[in-house]
Amino acid sequence: MFDYVFLHAPAFISGLVALNALAAIITVFHTPRNIAATWAWLLVLVLIPGFGFILFMFTGRGLGHEKLFRMHTQDRIGLQEVIDAQKDALPHFGQTDADRIVRERQQTVELFRRIDRAPLTRRNAVKIFTDGNDKFAALLTDIARAKFSIHIEYYTIYPDNIGTELRDALVDQALAGIEVRVVYDAFGSHGTSAKFWAPLTAAGGRAVPFVTSTNTISRFRLNYHDHRKIVVIDGKIGYTGGFNVGDQYLSRSKKFGYWRDTHLRIIGHGVSLLQMRFMMDWNASVTEDKHLAYTPEYFPAPDKPISGTTSMQVVTSGPDSPTEQIKLGYINLINSAKHRVWLQSPYLVPDESMITALRMAAAAGVDVRVMIPCMPDHPFIYRATQWYAKMLTGFGIKIYTYEDGFLHAKTMLVDDDICTVGSANQDFRSYGLNFEVNTFMYDSKVTKELAQIFNDDLATSTLLTKEIIASWSLWLRIKQSFSRLLSPVL
Repeated sequence: MFDYVFLHAPAFISGLVALNALAAIITVFHTPRNIAATWAWLLVLVLIPGFGFILFMFTGRGLGHEKLFRMHTQDRIGLQEVIDAQKDALPHFGQTDADRIVRERQQTVELFRRIDRAPLTRRNAVKIFTDGNDKFAALLTDIARAKFSIHIEYYTIYPDNIGTELRDALVDQALAGIEVRVVYDAFGSHGTSAKFWAPLTAAGGRAVPFVTSTNTISRFRLNYHDHRKIVVIDGKIGYTGGFNVGDQYLSRSKKFGYWRDTHLRIIGHGVSLLQMRFMMDWNASVTEDKHLAYTPEYFPAPDKPISGTTSMQVVTSGPDSPTEQIKLGYINLINSAKHRVWLQSPYLVPDESMITALRMAAAAGVDVRVMIPCMPDHPFIYRATQWYAKMLTGFGIKIYTYEDGFLHAKTMLVDDDICTVGSANQDFRSYGLNFEVNTFMYDSKVTKELAQIFNDDLATSTLLTKEIIASWSLWLRIKQSFSRLLSPVL
């Protein structure tokens, strides 16, 4: 018996390998996906028999039809009212610098109108935060002053000190009769259970996991996350950007040290666009009898004329749409650049379209700079980031590593008049797998402020050079190359 098994083992193993390869091909090609992800999944399924299929079941499958239906059927609540409000306000706008920028950037404005139905709002007042302590101090103050509603949506809300402080502030307002609604991503908020939210529920508020966070194990889908960061208070004050809720975002983590991020506080009609997105995500995540509907209180007119200078569009994207709206916005801005493209991202795992746009800009003499962290929070993604950093350096693009802690900002500024801040990273996941939100701003003042922040960060950053790349060990290069192969599915 042993001899028989020994003699036929090679044929048996060859048969299993062939069967595994055939099953891998059928599995991957069953659902349309981009070619990079297709090859990456084939690599995983063929090289890791058995376990690769388990990994694919949980992270490689598309969204279920039920969840897609729930997201697609959500109305753009308040969209027409926002558009009408802007029309009513237009006659009061003068020939300002912001108006000039919008005229010159009309192609970009029209792009977002067409691919995301994103109206242009004007005269917004924008404040930029780069430190978590400052951001949360302002947020908690605004929450304490709320009169009608508090709507919150975060990828991560940890049950630590700041998470508990935020929840308790929401409990106080709910007890005072303020409407409090929270949407969170259960995967990103690991450790935050229903028990954590019990005091808020008892006070009359509600906290629910995002629609893709429900039944992830039983439905075998763990790969689609609500990465958005949105807060809307009374329909008048909005927050969005890169900060999540957790002590590490206030630089209280020994692992990461100082946490450098970028976040916005917005007053103006742009807040209505954040409100619209929150209400759509809320309605997709709850049963129909708990839906939020349009009322003027959710979309109030400003109490007084806004003195801000920022025209903006709020653009969202996610796996419920194949358009990749935010990525197309990035590419549009890069292609329009005349003298500079400066961007920051904790992850640099771009697809071919983004690489081509950056390479063409650099080849045309545009000053292209990319700033990334000096440390990982996800090892595989960081090694892939290093691989792409090396490649882009070869194209004449300046890559800087931020050395004063962890850089988590997701920003891009182009020339002197247009910029974007949001939740979307420069990687495959943000392009097509995560639900993201970015503000695209037409304002030389805000762009100048972001440029100054970038320059300040350069003081504690290191330029990646050929000498540094040459000093990398063989083992490090192997890890980078392997991580790069898996980058479309990381």
